[in-house]
Amino acid sequence: MVFKKLLGALGVGGPAVDTVLSTPTVVPGGTVHGQVELTGGSREAEITGITLSLVARVEIESEEGEHDGLSVFARHPIGGPLKLAAGERRSIPFALPVPYETPVTSVAGQQVRGMAVGVRTEVEIAGARDKGDADPLGVEPLPVQRRVLEGFDALGFRFHSADLEAGHIRDTGQSLPFYQEIEYLAAPQYAHRFGAVELTFIASAAGVEVVLELDRHGGDQIERHALDHAAADQDLTGAVDGWLRQALANRTSSSDHGSGHDGHHGHHGSGHGGGIGGALAAGAAGAAGGFVGGMAVEELVDEVVEEVFEDVFEDAFED
Repeated sequence: MVFKKLLGALGVGGPAVDTVLSTPTVVPGGTVHGQVELTGGSREAEITGITLSLVARVEIESEEGEHDGLSVFARHPIGGPLKLAAGERRSIPFALPVPYETPVTSVAGQQVRGMAVGVRTEVEIAGARDKGDADPLGVEPLPVQRRVLEGFDALGFRFHSADLEAGHIRDTGQSLPFYQEIEYLAAPQYAHRFGAVELTFIASAAGVEVVLELDRHGGDQIERHALDHAAADQDLTGAVDGWLRQALANRTSSSDHGSGHDGHHGHHGSGHGGGIGGALAAGAAGAAGGFVGGMAVEELVDEVVEEVFEDVFEDAFED
């Protein structure tokens, strides 16, 4: 996908930039490849730097209530000072590392409604900064993450919502300033014991921490489990079932996800509602059951890019 924008830092006659992603879909821990293509305007431009950022829409809870904000969670400079002559064309290749904790936005090519991650191109021209446009990035689950999602589907859980929460989960290896929550409504065989379960992956090069929060009568309950990447070679349905049965056998209630660096406390339970994404459309189908929707990529671009990458991304980040 290509986004072209006149670099407003030089106004009329300034250069334009196209950011082209050769790999518009990646997995956590992977690399986004592409090119930033510059086209000179009507006069020479002095470009002092080009930086690519990974950005995501995050739900933030404060004393004023909940609101959506933008989080830059990776920055990667790709070009030093250069002079771009009038009408000159120059292509700058890049390889942008993707953190292991990057949230999942699609499964088997099907988009998770409302999850928005993008690559933003920032160009500095003669001391003025132009943040340019954001190019949506698809993030597929790691193989072991996919196995866990398939396990919930096989047990009869129904996807309810997914969002990104600002804050940190205690006693995990989390490094990003937010975490992804994937909420499932309880399968019939568990519904008399808890109403919903929220799933969070904390991935690293060594493996994946799986954090489960059960919405139980009398309080939420947190369970943590670890998987190495080799577990992707197994059907994890039995493991997921075992985690849930172990949680139900544990009568000791655990505390909330806890406060993050900004004092945020998680907002959990089946009443969490849509959050950023809300529930998927009825009749959704995909490799991980109800976790993915039947929405076409073009519809996602129309809905999410217009709403998020234009309205929100343009205003949310002022350094």
